[in-house]
Amino acid sequence: MPRHPQAAKSARREFLESLLWAVAVALLIRTFVIAPFKIPSGSMRPTLMEGDRILVSKFIYRFHEPQRGDIIVFRYPEDPKRPFIKRLAGLGGEALEIRDGRLVINGTPLAGHSVLTATAYLNRGGFGEEGRQIEIPPGQLYVLGDNTSFSHDSRFWGFVPRRLLIGRALCIFWPLNRIRLLR
Repeated sequence: MPRHPQAAKSARREFLESLLWAVAVALLIRTFVIAPFKIPSGSMRPTLMEGDRILVSKFIYRFHEPQRGDIIVFRYPEDPKRPFIKRLAGLGGEALEIRDGRLVINGTPLAGHSVLTATAYLNRGGFGEEGRQIEIPPGQLYVLGDNTSFSHDSRFWGFVPRRLLIGRALCIFWPLNRIRLLR
């Protein structure tokens, strides 16, 4: 039985409407909920490797404040068009020092944060000199790469304004052999 021309137009229209809705929903999700990012450098080794693809929650910090140890994605303060990824080490209002390779917060050596306490941070840059206590201004964050020898981070360029925060890294989704949740 031949198809009615009106039914074919209706099916095409329904398909296009469905496609437009799907694109709109996908764009909304990517803009406000979750987004993929590709790791471009080795500054977060061994946690994140070059070429890893991660998912970042863009809404999580609307419900609670960033926590020390979070792996965060933010717009680089010196070039806000570039996204950066680092580990959150210091919060606004704190005094931070790198002493003998360890983080000291408000005069007390950091304890209880596995990666932050297991990593021996090198004293480098104007914001990471040995014996210098850094006062983190309110509304600012101090971030460090897990690969302290090869990370261009807050030790060199200072603080990340809270307003430049994009979100928290949730998981590695590619390559398949590295799929896992990030803590």
